[in-house]
Amino acid sequence: MVTTTTWTIRAIVPEHPDPALVRGLVAASDAVVVDRWGTDDFCTSETEVLSQLAHQEYTGRVRLVGLVDDEVVGYASLDLPVRDNTHTGWLDLGVVPAHRGRGLGTALHGAALDAARAAGRTTLMCSVDQATEPPEGPGTIAPSTGVGRVRADDPGVRFARAHGWSLEQVERHSRLDVPVDPDRLAAFRADAERAAGPDYRVVTWTDVCPDAYVDSYARLIQSMSTDAPVGGLDLGEDGWDAQRVRTQERVIAERGDHLLTTAVEHVPSGELAAYSSFHAPARSTQFVWQDDTLVAAAHRGHRLGMLVKAVQLQRLAAERPAVRRVSTWNAEENRWMLAINVALGFRPAGGAGEWQRPLA
Repeated sequence: MVTTTTWTIRAIVPEHPDPALVRGLVAASDAVVVDRWGTDDFCTSETEVLSQLAHQEYTGRVRLVGLVDDEVVGYASLDLPVRDNTHTGWLDLGVVPAHRGRGLGTALHGAALDAARAAGRTTLMCSVDQATEPPEGPGTIAPSTGVGRVRADDPGVRFARAHGWSLEQVERHSRLDVPVDPDRLAAFRADAERAAGPDYRVVTWTDVCPDAYVDSYARLIQSMSTDAPVGGLDLGEDGWDAQRVRTQERVIAERGDHLLTTAVEHVPSGELAAYSSFHAPARSTQFVWQDDTLVAAAHRGHRLGMLVKAVQLQRLAAERPAVRRVSTWNAEENRWMLAINVALGFRPAGGAGEWQRPLA
């Protein structure tokens, strides 16, 4: 614990999380999210925070909170990969608007960096959200990829640059209002199925991957860590196997969340060639996250990306008709997946700068 005359920094102990600190972390995080985005779609919950603390098989969690007069007004959440990329960590830092500019953010940042160093990490990464991406021109900063921009005068950007972070990638947040016209979806699906041909067939599941596909599914998820663009971020392959898939499914179920997944099987080999998933949080009936979408390298050129996404949206309308909004994130240089999203009706709606900092 660190205390000054104006604020106190405390750690949430994973084994015995203080309920008041957990509630405060959620409230502060949600206040930061709503201030940035103007919506509660991206907010968290006490159930989610407690679940993260309880399940650290693959990711270690450090949760720090800053208090003023016993009220949590800031936080630093540090995620530390346990099995792969163990030189890295991911930092999420925020201070509620009314308490900014008083040094608490800098103090939380320093405490998080100390915790990362103590865990043997040499590189940290973080995201700085932006509700809109600025047009090209003066007052903007481009990442090392050269694609995408952030505003130089954004408070989060100024904070990151002042504390030694470098911009390595920009991601686009895209938003889709649903349901999509069913005739359009049917046409997209039919065109994609014709392009794919008889060697490929659609398979779907809710929450739990069928045993017959779980090993193949794990290999596809692992490919996300090497096939998706990462810009200048110092990231290597992230290992997945059937056990990790089952662990993830169990954790999501414990939270009351749901997964809707569509995949494409390559019939001659029996291997999965592509997949796409929606993550439906328990706290909202009207919003879902578009999670990963991937087409294996050996199976590209058959319009499988459009096929899985079109089927997913058909399933969403049939199985979760109350949903009205879908959000997805893609690297700005990932023009192939962005083109599919735009064709389906996703519109640009801000994004995030991906930043990196050495811990030497």
